[in-house]
Amino acid sequence: MDVADLVKGAAGGDEAAWNALVARFTGLLWAVTAGFGLGDDDRRDVVQEAWLRLAERLDRIEQPDKVGGWLATTARREALRLAKAAGRVTPAGDDFLADVRSPDRTPEQVLLDAEQAMLDAARATRLLAAFEQLGQRCRDLLRILSATPPPSYLEIAATLDMPVGSIGPTRARCLKTLRAKLGGPD
Repeated sequence: MDVADLVKGAAGGDEAAWNALVARFTGLLWAVTAGFGLGDDDRRDVVQEAWLRLAERLDRIEQPDKVGGWLATTARREALRLAKAAGRVTPAGDDFLADVRSPDRTPEQVLLDAEQAMLDAARATRLLAAFEQLGQRCRDLLRILSATPPPSYLEIAATLDMPVGSIGPTRARCLKTLRAKLGGPD
């Protein structure tokens, strides 16, 4: 059953159609929320809010075949709202501090671990800065492709309103651009 039929069925009260929509697009919603620095609980709230908004408006969706994009946009906006409202930053690379007093670690090992954590944090910061310089379409595509489990190309195409055949080439161009921004080889 195609997405438009599932939306129409769910709007008519068909629980199986609703469950099929949830199964088809929940992974994508999790992928969309990945880039906002939210914890799992907040991301779960964002995904739930997107589904709630769809349920409230199910009978008013004008383009049911594009509900994946509608859900992704709704989740993105809610994640952004929540991230701005929270105004918190989770320090990266500070996990080693919890183990400083561990009797099985030498001071040298603690120092080496701290240095490695700083390098990892710097690398992650550099990657995030380069990623944020990409266009919105590339950021959305790469986030969705990094979801676990990865969604199918059909699901990605429906969410991003992109032909299935252009997903691979677009991904390659986005990664090439990201490598260039990081100063890596083509």
